[in-house]
Amino acid sequence: MQGCDPKLMALIHTYTEPYVNPIELKLFSSRLQAICDEMGGVLRRSAFSPNIKDRLDFSCALFASDGSLAAQAAHIPVHLGSMAYTMKALVASRDWQEGEVLVVNDPYLGGTHLPDVTLVAPVYEQSDFSAERRLLGFVANRAHHANIGCETPGSMPLSRTIKEEGVLISPSLLRSGFASGGALLSCGTTIDALLYTKPSVLSGDFAAQLGANELAVARLRQLAESYGYSRYETAVAELNRYAAALAGSAFAEIREGTYRAVDYLDDDGFGSGEVELALTLECSAAGLSFDFSASSDQVEGNLNCPEAVAAAAAYYCHCCLLPEGAPLCAGLFEGVEVRTRPGSLVNPLFPAAVAAGNVETAMRLVDLIFRALADALPQRIPAASQGSMNNVAMGVSHPSMGWDYYETLAGGEGAGPRADGRNAIHTHMTNTLNTPVESLEYHYPLRLTQYAIRRGSGGAGTHRGGAGLLREYEFLQPATLSLLTERRRLAPWGLAGGEAAALGENHLNGKLLSGKGTYSVEAGDRLLIATPGGGGWGRPI
Repeated sequence: MQGCDPKLMALIHTYTEPYVNPIELKLFSSRLQAICDEMGGVLRRSAFSPNIKDRLDFSCALFASDGSLAAQAAHIPVHLGSMAYTMKALVASRDWQEGEVLVVNDPYLGGTHLPDVTLVAPVYEQSDFSAERRLLGFVANRAHHANIGCETPGSMPLSRTIKEEGVLISPSLLRSGFASGGALLSCGTTIDALLYTKPSVLSGDFAAQLGANELAVARLRQLAESYGYSRYETAVAELNRYAAALAGSAFAEIREGTYRAVDYLDDDGFGSGEVELALTLECSAAGLSFDFSASSDQVEGNLNCPEAVAAAAAYYCHCCLLPEGAPLCAGLFEGVEVRTRPGSLVNPLFPAAVAAGNVETAMRLVDLIFRALADALPQRIPAASQGSMNNVAMGVSHPSMGWDYYETLAGGEGAGPRADGRNAIHTHMTNTLNTPVESLEYHYPLRLTQYAIRRGSGGAGTHRGGAGLLREYEFLQPATLSLLTERRRLAPWGLAGGEAAALGENHLNGKLLSGKGTYSVEAGDRLLIATPGGGGWGRPI
């Protein structure tokens, strides 16, 4: 165990039973994590679209037999936190059979937004089909699809209802159980048009998701067999107990009290003006309570954020307070409570539009939480990062000549008490990459004419905020363009006397655009996105 944090080792010794010794527990946690990593590797290498193979807009996780989180890869925080928050309810909603695969993207049932489609498969112990088999757990992966049946290319429109955002997939069987032949199933004409290229032939990205799950099912079964099923279940329980103790040690380091913060989104794209986000954070040795109930009512546009996504933001910020190496399992979140108000921005009522809630509102919730925590942990919390994923969607809707492109853009990281913020990096709830220039120009009728760090856009301070980036696209044919961006009116704030960062800007042929909108473009038009920087920390020297 050379190189491990001494605090981690002490907690392992204190909170584990003799039959799962500290070294075994650490190895067990790493082996679960390795399955998630391998699942992600298979998905990336076998996928077709740049969203998955280049931008890495996907996530993988393992769950226990009751749907509680057992392990996850370090993929997309907003994906994984939302799955961890709602998987128990999804698992309990049906009687599972070996070999089944469930497909779902419903944001009101633990999804994020419609382009993020999740495949879930149960894992049973190896035995004869006629015998009683033990359910060991579940594997799941979630990946972003640029075409989810939306009329607007890229499936990230400026929308008023979820029906305008694409095809909603309620939990549906994609494949039957092995006892019934394990055949691919019809999910309905509209859904099948997205999933299948022809009957019983999955499209490339969905086939990659299915293959990644199949590998994870085999790996998890092998792991459980190598331990023995009872010992495997004991190890999962002990891992959760250790994680809960580790979280408890983090809670104890936070100054007890009630902290409040308010922040504002620019607008909903339909003239709402500033939209309020409010948090009351209660910190004690028993845990953290995040109360978002005072936030604005749900809005006409698609900044509405499903409750599972709000919980994901809270989970992510909690994890940021833990030492490196903490196992990402259900025990880690036992002391975390999330409260929302139905009908509010962070718990909208169906059929409210939610496409940007997953990407823009989630990012700003992290800023909000850190702003509240800054009073409790003044020497640990950074200034605001760019606060937007800078969503760019474009393409052409045509049966034979159509194309869909989507990406999020990096920006400045907020400076902290010990270091400057990093330049042009994806932060917080996104953990993706920008599409490489070569991939973008190979797959789409686009040319990238500028891709550079936006010098001077970070906030000044004792530690300077990170700079955003400049990315300019030239359209080689007419297309439809959609932008969902934030921090175009309200700048990322600094901390401890640090200055705010530069606002983001969107330009089409030199003309300044609003933060959200849909536009028709012609061949030769140029779109320039200048992403926000990060706030500075400490008074400038």
